[in-house]
Amino acid sequence: MSQVTADLRIDAGWIIPVDPDQRSLADHSLLIKAGRIAALVPRDEADNWVSKEKIHLPGHALIPGLVNLHTHAAMTLLRGYADDLPLMKWLQEHIWPAESLHVSADFVRDGTRLAGLEMLKCGVTCFNDMYFFSDAVIEAAVETGIRVAAGLIVVDAPTPYAADPDGYLQKGLALRDDWIDHPLANFCLAPHAPYTVSDQTLEKVVTFAAQLDIPIHMHIHETEAEIQHGVATHGVRPLARLKALGLLTPSLIAIHAVHLNDDEIALLASHGCHVAHCPSSNLKLASGFAPIAKLLAAGVNVGVGTDGAASNNRLDLLGEMRLAALLGKAVSADPAAIPAHQALRMATLAGAQALGLDSKIGSLEVGKMADVVAVNLNHAATQPCYDPVSQLVYSAGSEQVSHVWVGGKAVLVEGQCQTLDTAEVLGKAHIWRRRIKGG
Repeated sequence: MSQVTADLRIDAGWIIPVDPDQRSLADHSLLIKAGRIAALVPRDEADNWVSKEKIHLPGHALIPGLVNLHTHAAMTLLRGYADDLPLMKWLQEHIWPAESLHVSADFVRDGTRLAGLEMLKCGVTCFNDMYFFSDAVIEAAVETGIRVAAGLIVVDAPTPYAADPDGYLQKGLALRDDWIDHPLANFCLAPHAPYTVSDQTLEKVVTFAAQLDIPIHMHIHETEAEIQHGVATHGVRPLARLKALGLLTPSLIAIHAVHLNDDEIALLASHGCHVAHCPSSNLKLASGFAPIAKLLAAGVNVGVGTDGAASNNRLDLLGEMRLAALLGKAVSADPAAIPAHQALRMATLAGAQALGLDSKIGSLEVGKMADVVAVNLNHAATQPCYDPVSQLVYSAGSEQVSHVWVGGKAVLVEGQCQTLDTAEVLGKAHIWRRRIKGG
């Protein structure tokens, strides 16, 4: 057989493609060329390739890069600032006042760099963001070498970022035009929540989303209080209001979706909507238990998000994946609910599908971008290894992530970030802590 060329050959103990057959490929090699996956072959067949670089990881599992389907990256700078409070008190009395005083392009850039550093170390290669100063979010993501779906945020209230809904939309759409051709930049329209965005604004969001063919990313049915407010203000539950306004489409990513009745689950399923499940945030803010097993059974695509570090307090998607699987079993009273491979799919391909990126990322398939994560399973917490997927979901920790490639570029090697100056990133976090704390 004639030899073919590759830029990088990775020999691994296991490769988990996250495909419909739920395969675990033992003693295989992954070949990368021009930033894309060129082949997945048994070890002996890899010798037919001439590779510029070879990496031997016999105790590791290769998985697709994790997709954090919902976060507020810059809020790493508010990590631990106001803990142990209910959602609305947390927002209205602590987070929103702090943001009004401190949020700026510099705040967002520094906070997103800190978030990017943390996420790379946890195996995240793409994150779906919702925050102000999205230009600074993209700049920080590109510097970090991580993919971003930048949320073009819209609220009715004035902030340091924009004065009114039209201002938010104009800034967001101009930003999209500026960055549309960058390989790491993607976009969502991000109306914050039903209780912060008017009907008129939501109608504009629907129009722009259809024209530009981009997702809509919105907090929906996070708490009982949100639903009570919706009924008192609009006469219907928030999801019914959103349906009347035309938001329920395959473009919608419903964040949290904790408080859903059976009719609402069917409604999301029939309209092809997606859900971003944020289990740690839901627990920490006592928002409730999302009916994930029911959503999956109904055919709703469910991905996993961390939410912001101010309400989690980590951006560890491996941990969220494990928690999603365990909570799914407990809430449904079914130990077979959300098995390991499905949990891994939720943290990878399902998130990519929600963002409309599943033709490019989310699984290890020939032709897709080489967003690849190596997890060292030769570790006390993951031995003996009978099933690598089970070990990844139920046992592995983020400290076992050794290598990360985004588009074939090594951004984490032996646990060390290759794109950011870690000391500088942490130093700026300390400066912000003193500024926000006032001392």
